Amino acid sequence: LGYRLGMCAILTLWVAWDCIWGYVRNGNSTIGGRTAFPVFRGCGGLLLLHWFWGASVYVWNRFRINYIFLFDLDPRTVDSPITIFNDVVDETLVFMFLMLLYYKSGAHDIPDLVPPGVYPFLLVVYVLACFIFPVRTKISMWNNIWNVINTPFSSPTFFTIYIADVFTSMVKVFQDIAWTVGFIASGDFLVDEDSPKMLKHKWAHSFWYKNVLIPIVCLMPLWIRFGQCLRRYLDTGKRMPNLANALKYTMSQMVTLFGAFHPLYEFYSKKGPDYFQFFWMALFVSSSLYSFWWDVVMDWGLGRKDHWFLGPRLMFPIRSYYYGVMVVDLVLRFMWVLTLLPPQSGAKFEIPQYLTAVTMSLELMRRTLWGFFRLENEHRNNTEQYRRVSFVPLHFNTGHGRKYSREREHVGWSVLAEVLGVTVLVVSVSTASVIAAQRASRSASDDASEL
Repeated sequence: LGYRLGMCAILTLWVAWDCIWGYVRNGNSTIGGRTAFPVFRGCGGLLLLHWFWGASVYVWNRFRINYIFLFDLDPRTVDSPITIFNDVVDETLVFMFLMLLYYKSGAHDIPDLVPPGVYPFLLVVYVLACFIFPVRTKISMWNNIWNVINTPFSSPTFFTIYIADVFTSMVKVFQDIAWTVGFIASGDFLVDEDSPKMLKHKWAHSFWYKNVLIPIVCLMPLWIRFGQCLRRYLDTGKRMPNLANALKYTMSQMVTLFGAFHPLYEFYSKKGPDYFQFFWMALFVSSSLYSFWWDVVMDWGLGRKDHWFLGPRLMFPIRSYYYGVMVVDLVLRFMWVLTLLPPQSGAKFEIPQYLTAVTMSLELMRRTLWGFFRLENEHRNNTEQYRRVSFVPLHFNTGHGRKYSREREHVGWSVLAEVLGVTVLVVSVSTASVIAAQRASRSASDDASEL
């Protein structure tokens, strides 16, 4: 493991040096400006998530947080931290090697035996193989992902809710995956990067990709998590915290919709006060602060004045960890909301493309830190009654999942009516904002043509 980690470090330094030296020597664009960089960025996001999962498993083991019991995992299919790090180091070696070949091929530093786009294509094939093999462990992973997608039609578990929360932090990764699918399916990876066709990517500028697929990719994780909140309310009949949590994702969805579809700030800012941007900033700030408050108070069980704004029976030994993560979460929560905006939306507050990889990495790091304290709180308190018993065994086993049968609680018609009402309200507001955006866009274009 140590030898391969050293190889990863050398390859990383090699890629970084080549990019910097190529820019200084020739003024050429770094790999971040190359055509297939979104492929490497998306696969790199998945790779980084694998690294963070290994770190999470290590931390939970180190501080005796029984994640296997809390997630109701099968111990026979759970990998140890060393096994995870062994796998992710191998994946990193392949990733860095193919990225180096792609950069060298595009810079014509190696013989052009194949088009440079073949290297990102090989990376995609390798990533798909990693998601399929070994089948023994990957079947359970795909079953859990299906349970997340199928949430409104089945009762969510603590693990599926945790996965859905991680999905909300992977919006940029999902956007790059969508771009990768178009890049491979269109055959652009076989075209020479110096040709005019490679610079166009007509499919990336089509209506269905830019105005339909990408906004859906941005909104889908929020909708999944929103549906889980409503399903929890349907199963338990408890408005708090389920409807309050649904409100958090509704506010994030509004930020995404107005930022993605509404062009009024471009048109009316030229005629007078930019009321739309004032409204969007207020919504952005309130959504970020509400999400931060929910992280600290509801998800982590902290923020209690009688415990120095922390909580009782803490499992991590150093209190400064908690305060430091609170500060980091506050800053990165604002950045997370910005990542929900689709690329090339034209918004003044859109994150520049050259910072996308940085913001994506920071958000995955924030979600990992969030997961440390989220499982600690669930281990201590059984906050939302996912388990029928508050006792968590010291040894990693899932006996309680088999001992206690999961009986569906009967829910009255009033609860069902409230769930339907909340859903209809959110859908109506979302639809109205999109329709208003399209009308405003046509009106702006008509006025521009008259001028």
